[in-house]
Amino acid sequence: MKHRVLLLGAGKIGRMIARFLVDSGDYEVTVGDANAAALQRIADRVKVTTLQIDASDSKQLTASMQNCDSVISALSFAFNPRVAQVALETGTSYFDLTEDVSTTQAVRHIASQAAQRQIFMPQCGLAPGFISIVANHLTHSFDQIDSVRMRVGALPQFPTGALKYNLTWSTDGLINEYCNPCEAIHENQRIDVLPLEGLEHFSLDGVRYEAFNTSGGLGTLCETLDGKVRQLNYKTIRYIGHQEHMLLLVNELRLNERREILKDILENAVPITYQDVVVTFCTVTGMRRGQLVQITDARKIYHEKIQEENWSAIQITTAAGICTVLDMHAKGELPASGFVRQEQVDFERFITNRFGQYYDSLTATRFSTTEHDE
Repeated sequence: MKHRVLLLGAGKIGRMIARFLVDSGDYEVTVGDANAAALQRIADRVKVTTLQIDASDSKQLTASMQNCDSVISALSFAFNPRVAQVALETGTSYFDLTEDVSTTQAVRHIASQAAQRQIFMPQCGLAPGFISIVANHLTHSFDQIDSVRMRVGALPQFPTGALKYNLTWSTDGLINEYCNPCEAIHENQRIDVLPLEGLEHFSLDGVRYEAFNTSGGLGTLCETLDGKVRQLNYKTIRYIGHQEHMLLLVNELRLNERREILKDILENAVPITYQDVVVTFCTVTGMRRGQLVQITDARKIYHEKIQEENWSAIQITTAAGICTVLDMHAKGELPASGFVRQEQVDFERFITNRFGQYYDSLTATRFSTTEHDE
């Protein structure tokens, strides 16, 4: 019997999720969205049932989740607490892509009432999501962990303009990352650090990048590694010069206080691109057999053509992340009930999963491996 999924959100990421799940042959997918044109666009390409629905209406959500095994929210984070609450009431397992810290806390509270065989798993995309799974996996190589550094960027393959950036995913999520406080562990203490600060430079594959603090990328790792690590931080990767311009917009012009204006500026001045590259760079340092050792996992994943259609790297990686954990849940490879963290996912099972393998595919470049034999 096919696993029945309600997918909320027919946007860029939702289309990719639907494509992956339907093409696998093991999922019966219903896509819900308020936008009739978006639903038609997805129905023209993928064999799904569509449902026009207002995700702010609990009655409509309840009706749509009847007889579903799982619900995936590819909506803006603001809708997720309501979706999670309805999932609880209907006995539906819940997955989302949020990077918003308060939304995850709300979902976690709801998950405390979960029924048997019902899980709640937020933050299932790229970062948080895949990067948390990799980081946690690397920490298992050490007798004692010293530092964990996680760096992720979704970048245009061909950067232009002063920002050297194109929109690749949710503008609301991007603004959240640039404006909200960021969690970290510094000298064994959990702290909040400022977004857009902590600038650093590095090179990978001959390309120079910058990285700086952004909110939400650590997921629940701050809690998981509290008391076990001296330094833990997450930064977003961009091309050199981007951070300086964003500081002007967000801080000096105070658009962090007028986020709707910032959103309007970005969406009307910064074009979308499907020719992108996702960069992940995770480094863990610690003691092993009496020596201070460092292990790095670094990858580049590029846009590619799937089923004769061009898909961006951020669509592929984000959808692959959430489809993999859904697949693992359906196969009984995750905790059976309650709140599930990304770091509870087994890395080897993730990366060899039919969806997770996109992080290791022919269009992905892995610069360092997670192997550490001496």
